[in-house]
Amino acid sequence: MIHQLIFAAPRPGMSEEEFQRYWVEEHAVRYASRIPQIRKYLIDTRLPFGEEEGEPLWSGVAEIWLRNEQEQLASLQTPEFLQGARRDEPNWAAFWRTVVLDTDAHEIVAGPEQGGGPAGVKVIFLVKRKEGLPLEAFRELSLGSHATEMAALPGLRRYLQCHTRDGFYGVGEAVLDAAHLLWFDDEDALARALKSPEFERARAGMARIVEERYVHRLVTREHWIIGPDPR
Repeated sequence: MIHQLIFAAPRPGMSEEEFQRYWVEEHAVRYASRIPQIRKYLIDTRLPFGEEEGEPLWSGVAEIWLRNEQEQLASLQTPEFLQGARRDEPNWAAFWRTVVLDTDAHEIVAGPEQGGGPAGVKVIFLVKRKEGLPLEAFRELSLGSHATEMAALPGLRRYLQCHTRDGFYGVGEAVLDAAHLLWFDDEDALARALKSPEFERARAGMARIVEERYVHRLVTREHWIIGPDPR
C-alpha cells in the first residue's frame, strides 16, 4: 500500500488556525474524502512546540493510503479530484509550497494507529541522506542501527519510518528520502523524550547518515477523516 504524505502551508492572507480549520472541516470532508480510491485519510495539524524561528515551512500534513499505483493514477482522473479537491486547493493552500512524498511505511515500534489517544502528539522528522551515501546504504542504516536507537526513546508509543518510493528517483533525486513518525501521549512526554540521553544518542546516529541542514521537525496532532480502519 502507498502511504502518501502531503505537506501544505496556508495561502497568503490566511492564518494558520484558519488554514487548519478549513482543511479539516471543509476541504477534507467536502472534497478529498470523496475520492473513491482513498482507503484511509488523516490530517496532522501543526502544533507550536519549543523554540521556533520564523515562519514554519508547513502547517499540516495529509496522510493518504492508496492500494497501489494503478488506483493512485485512477484517483487523479476522477471528477471528485479534478472538479473537487484540485479546484478547491487555491482557496486555502499555497500550492506552490506543497511537497508530496509517496512512501513505503515500515513499522519499527508497533502501536495503535490512534497513537497516544485524544491528547496524543506525533513528531515528524523529515530527512535527506548525507551527500555521497548510496540510497540503499542509507535505507539499510536507517532501518537498522538508527531505528534501534530511536526505538529506545522513553515514552514512545509508535514509530514508523516512511521511505520515499523508488519512482521518485526515476529522473533524478527526490527532495527528501524519508519521514520518521513518532507518537507520544502528550506534549510533555515528547519534551521529555527530546531531552533524554536516548535521543542524544539517536540524534548523533542520525547525523552520520543525513544532511543535518535539511532535517526538519514538525510536531502535530491527528485528525482522522477516513479510518483508522480502511474503507
